[in-house]
Amino acid sequence: MRDYTKLEVWEKAHLMVLHVYQHILPNLPSHEKYDLYSQIKRAAYSVPLNIAEGAGRYTDKDFAHFLDNSLGSVHELEYACLLAKELNYFNEDIYIEIYQKISEVKAMIIGFIKAIRK
Repeated sequence: MRDYTKLEVWEKAHLMVLHVYQHILPNLPSHEKYDLYSQIKRAAYSVPLNIAEGAGRYTDKDFAHFLDNSLGSVHELEYACLLAKELNYFNEDIYIEIYQKISEVKAMIIGFIKAIRK
């Protein structure tokens, strides 16, 4: 078992979620509250939640499984934010900022999965 709060990948994912709550969700229109808004929110917080849950498992194999889930959620978030931008719910600058955060977290998760599976 690991202390997830000491994992840099969890910290970056947590900061990404805060960014989503502070800068992405407020820009979505109210008619998306139960659709895209909800999907973005759930995908975002699923990333650090899966890292935290996996860190509490006893084997590296189990941890890698939860990191795979986390990677799936970050891909889901990436597409949902692209869709929101394409629907003109926020501008290019906001999109670039979240895309950079998503890319960083995604790369870290992939690297962590590779390290654990060696």
